[in-house]
Formats: sequence, C-alpha cells, structure tokens
Amino acid sequence: MELTWINKVRIAAVGALGVVVIGILAWPLAAPADPLLPVRAASIGTPGTLLLLVLAVAIGFAGYFIAWPHGREIGILGVPLGLAVWAGRSGPMRALTQAWQEPAERALLAQSLRFEPFYWLLIAGAGFVGVLLAQRLRPTPKTPAHDGSAANRPGANAYLNGSIALVVAVLVAQFFVGVFAQNLSLPDHVAAQPAVGQIVFAVTAAFAVAAFVVKKFLDLSYLLPAAASLFVVAFVQVVYYRAETIERFAQMYPAPFFPHSLLAIVPVQLVALGTLGSVLGYWMAVRYDFWRKHETA
Repeated sequence: MELTWINKVRIAAVGALGVVVIGILAWPLAAPADPLLPVRAASIGTPGTLLLLVLAVAIGFAGYFIAWPHGREIGILGVPLGLAVWAGRSGPMRALTQAWQEPAERALLAQSLRFEPFYWLLIAGAGFVGVLLAQRLRPTPKTPAHDGSAANRPGANAYLNGSIALVVAVLVAQFFVGVFAQNLSLPDHVAAQPAVGQIVFAVTAAFAVAAFVVKKFLDLSYLLPAAASLFVVAFVQVVYYRAETIERFAQMYPAPFFPHSLLAIVPVQLVALGTLGSVLGYWMAVRYDFWRKHETA
C-alpha cells in the first residue's frame, strides 16, 4: 500500500471516525469521577463494555469500506486512534500511587494493572473483527503482498517464529519505553512520572521499533507486537517491581517515582499507543524492504 494522497485521506477519515465515536462520544463511558484519576477498565462496567465492543466492531466494519480497497490495512486504525484520545485525557499513574500508599495497597494495584491490558486489547481487537467481517462481505480485488508472510503459513515453524516474535517484541518494547520515557532519573535508577506527550512518543516509538524488528527479521505482521502489550507490564513487574521493591518504594519515595518508566504508564495508554506503534513500525519495515530492493538498484 503506497502512502498516496488518497490513502492519506482514507487514513484521516478512518481516524476521524474512531476519534469522534470512541474518543469523544463514548468518553462518558470511561470518564473517571475525578478528572485527575487515570482511565481504568473497572470503571466502565459490563453494560458500558458491551456497548464499547459493539461500537468497536462497527468502527472496524465501517472503516473497511471507507478505506476501500485498502480497508484491511487502514480500517484497523479507527479503534486504537479513538482509545488514544482516552489515553491523552487520562490522568497520570501517580494519582493512583498517591491514593494507594501502603505496600499492601500498592501490591493490589500492581496486580490489577497486570491484567488490565487484556481488556483494552479486547476492545482494539473488536475493531479488527469488524474489519474481518466486512472483508468477508466484500473481499479485496487481490491479496496484499504481506498476507503471504510467515505469520500466515501453517506449520511448526510458524508457531515457533510467532513465539520468538512475541518474546522479542516484549523485550524490545519494554527496553525502548524505558529509554524514551525518561522524564527524571535519580542516581539509583528511579524514574519519575513522564508527561502525557512523552508517554505518547515513548510508547508509539517503542512498539514501532519492536514491530520493525519483528517484520524485518521474522517476516511477521503487526499483530504479535501489538499483543506484546498484554505481557510487557507483567514482565516489568516481575523484573523491577517485586514485593520488596514495592515496600521500599512505598516507604522511601514519593508517589510520582517508579522503578521503571513503563510502570508509570496507564494500561489504556500502553495498548492504544502500542497498537498504533506496531502498525506504524510494520509499514516502516515494509517500506524499508521496498526501498532496499528497488530504490538502491
């Protein structure tokens, strides 16, 4: 898919659909009672979650036809862009650590954050389901070249490569989030709460690097790097935020300080921006391969 002016218009139209429907109109579903608190999945409830899933499927379905004949590539962007608006409006993680100051409370908070990315990726995945449903109704005239990647070829090697890609994406994403989201670092490697703009850049860029690596060296799509957002929080908690570390931070450091920058990022920010970064990194790798084959010939 070439980034022509008409494709830019298609991307803008799909993005506007997601921003308006989810980012603006559906905001009351997720808006915290205290505007200073972060957006949490637990505050949405079952009715709100069902409505959000329906909206996500509808956005993916409509986005496919809006971006036709590149609906498969572009239609998936609507829901993550809508969630990215929530990511920008969310309060910081430090608001939770200020309210949960005891070590036992911090441990419960960490446990809840470990599983919350599953919720947000479910919403983003619903948009992808909508795209697939639309594709079944009106298939594209020809199969895109990237559909023949190793991710779509059956066999033991595909599962092995997928597992390797997931591990690589988790390691690369957590490393570069830690590099890009450094707001203030103390001598003992304690990171301060990053600003929202820094989080947007750090998460998007980190997952773009991960997706670029996965596509370039394993020839797999953006799906596995996006899925890495499910596990990167758990990985960082296991490595940097064990029980003794939680107790030490509760007793010695103010609420805005964390042992790793990724622990200062709200799950909705991680998943929404990580998904967008994964798509961006994948297409950067595709474009890089095209340039290596044709532009330097």
